[in-house]
Amino acid sequence: MGGMGCGGSARGLRVLVSGLSQHLADFTLIYQEGSYLGISESLSILASGRCISGSRRGQMPRLMLSASSHLTELALGSPGDRYLQEFVPLGTGGGLYHFRDQILAGGPEAFFVLNADVCSDFPLSAMLDAYRHQPHPFLLLGTTANRTQSLNYGCIVENPQTHEVLHYVEKPSTFVSDVINCGIYLFSPEALKPLRDVFQRNQQDGQLCLPLGEDSSGLWPGAGTIRLEQDVFSALAGQGQIYVHLTDGIWSQIKSAGSALYASRLYLGQYQLTHPERLAKHAPGGPRIRGNVYIHPTAKVAPSAVEHTCVLHTIVGWGSTVGRWARVEGTPNDPNPNDPRAHMDSESLFKDGKLLPAITILGCRVRIPAEVLILNSIVLPHKELSRSFTNQIIL
Repeated sequence: MGGMGCGGSARGLRVLVSGLSQHLADFTLIYQEGSYLGISESLSILASGRCISGSRRGQMPRLMLSASSHLTELALGSPGDRYLQEFVPLGTGGGLYHFRDQILAGGPEAFFVLNADVCSDFPLSAMLDAYRHQPHPFLLLGTTANRTQSLNYGCIVENPQTHEVLHYVEKPSTFVSDVINCGIYLFSPEALKPLRDVFQRNQQDGQLCLPLGEDSSGLWPGAGTIRLEQDVFSALAGQGQIYVHLTDGIWSQIKSAGSALYASRLYLGQYQLTHPERLAKHAPGGPRIRGNVYIHPTAKVAPSAVEHTCVLHTIVGWGSTVGRWARVEGTPNDPNPNDPRAHMDSESLFKDGKLLPAITILGCRVRIPAEVLILNSIVLPHKELSRSFTNQIIL
């Protein structure tokens, strides 16, 4: 596909938010960020994910409706926004190929692919400028990590002059590079061709593995599973098709409850610098606001809401109440503040059969009485506690 100058007339852009069966936090942020960057007028969102069987079946379409209503409140959104449901796991790249017709409908200039389990300031405009200046099928957003933590991510070896990706290894066993994959991409329509090649190769390999005498004329069910990182990035690195755009903005994975709290703090700090109007402020007769706080427009917070209650490093579920003089506290697992390239480590709940200190989580409609301490604990929904708990899971 031919490139466009930065002042050219865009054919429209598309965003695919992948993995929404786990996370929905970034769905609204994409539009907020896009609107302030001046690209939302040509931006439409396709969200993909897999509904889990059982009680959660059908949950994602409802969550998408909830997110869409929030976009409406912000005067954002597009009639072209859709949720594309994966009924079977397709890997990080299989959904792109499976929904290729929907992605390319209308002939978009390019499309962003955003993993939903990351938080970022999403430098979409800078990535678009880099793409239009030097169009290639694949543009990856990269950041830096320290040598130890880089082993937990996809590692990129780049040409420092041209920013071409020369080598790519997903979660290597030894140090490869301190440049890591952020899970945020800008692809041209031509990027789907290598995915087609992987699909056809998977189909051929699957047919060769069929037991003797079985019909091999149909599609092999596993052919649609495509690992974008291993099957595409690693294979095409060094062939002039994959480039990286480095960012020094905020970025973190969201793999646990603790990382979600850390991501919220990153966003609040970013809003303080870029969009302070999004944060709650003191108002006559209202509650006293300390630090960076976001309060949803529909939330009701009374002036006396605190009542000498302390809640630190805790996720409080919908409809939960915390009594007066109670203390609900967790232990954060933040990155090393003395290492600017440090990121969140993967958390484990248990070690040697014991619950490790971590953030406290209150499920929905939990009632915490007055004058108790809840420390480093997980409280399941609809529980009414009567005493203090530390380092426990309350079932």
